Amino acid sequence: MEGSTRFIGRAGALARATLLNVVRGLVHIVLAYAVNLPLFILGVLSVVLIPLGLGVVLAPAVLVAIRTVTNLQRNLAMDWHGVRIPEPYRPEPADAAGPVGRLKWVLSDPATWRDLLWSLLNVPVALVLGLLAAGLTVYGLEGAFVAWWVALLADYGWGPFWMIGDYGTAGVAGTAVLGVALTALSVPLGGMFLKAHALFAQSLLAPAKHALEERVQRLTETRSETVDASAAELRRIERDLHDGAQARLVALSMNIGLAEEMMKHDPETAQRLLAEAREASGTALTELRDLVRGIHPPVLAERGLDGAVRALALTLPLPVDVHIDLPGRAEAPVESAAYFAVAETLANVVKHSGARRSWIQIEHSRGRLLMIVGDDGTGGADPGAGSGLRGIERRLAAFDGTMAVTSPPGGPTVVTMELPCALSSPKTSPSSGTG
Repeated sequence: MEGSTRFIGRAGALARATLLNVVRGLVHIVLAYAVNLPLFILGVLSVVLIPLGLGVVLAPAVLVAIRTVTNLQRNLAMDWHGVRIPEPYRPEPADAAGPVGRLKWVLSDPATWRDLLWSLLNVPVALVLGLLAAGLTVYGLEGAFVAWWVALLADYGWGPFWMIGDYGTAGVAGTAVLGVALTALSVPLGGMFLKAHALFAQSLLAPAKHALEERVQRLTETRSETVDASAAELRRIERDLHDGAQARLVALSMNIGLAEEMMKHDPETAQRLLAEAREASGTALTELRDLVRGIHPPVLAERGLDGAVRALALTLPLPVDVHIDLPGRAEAPVESAAYFAVAETLANVVKHSGARRSWIQIEHSRGRLLMIVGDDGTGGADPGAGSGLRGIERRLAAFDGTMAVTSPPGGPTVVTMELPCALSSPKTSPSSGTG
């Protein structure tokens, strides 16, 4: 009984593996001819039509659609064969909102042209490897379950493996056995052909060597900037503690000591010193709370970026329109970086813009957290002229984020910040309003 159970289990596993080879091989062929080839033709035509104006709108849409298909191929290679193909695409700039900006972004990315080449070359490669993976299995199944009884019914000697005049019992048995053997052999061979397709995709769709070098250089720079920013932050905290709360606590201790000495001889003076000590303790506690908020605001941990930004907007001395649409929460370090980037931008608005009104827009789309802070002030903000905006840029760069500033003389000023991130569990609180 146990032996028969194992046999049935192995037979079932073999059947599943053969079916997967057939389905995956056919999927590659269908994708190549029904999707890759039409998109390649549309992509080439859209690029050709750029001088006529139609391609300015058409080309970005088609080339981004090709990216979607190649990302599907990356997912299939990973899910089916464990072949990892990282995305090589450059992030979309914050100023690539119009058709011309999107066209420049897509055409300037070397990965776009590799995608186009893949869309063309995948057509013959997917056909050959897909037919080998699926065809071996189908041919073996045909020999094991179809050819021999068709030959017996027709009463003449033909089969998928040889031609004989008298088919006979030996021919029937031989055809069935060879069919089963070929079916079993098609499982590893089909897997090899399909993995060869995944490796072929990796050779074209993975980031190029120079892109990886640029990435390493970028990470090195941002790591250095992050270390410098962290050291500066620690020095600021130490300075604030030394000059603020620590100094007040020392004065508090001295006042209490004097009050103890004066209690018997001059109760009124002792009482005054105790009152000053009580006032100093309250001030020190307020300064410590402010310092904690500067490190990681409690409202950020409790209510997330949405609630923290709304609470921040209520403390500003000018009206702030807040529109936030976040279906979940980012990881704590990303959330903290986003909050302080918005907070520092708003601090610049209050200090330097002369604005009468400001606005904040935060949303999550296509795996990126988009934050826009604007004001109706005098404009002229320059990230290279001061340390404020440059500090925000360094903070975002530590998480592969970007910042773009649009601030013509006379205003308005719009600071657009992006952070790549994923969101976790959905929230149920309202997501838009005015602060």
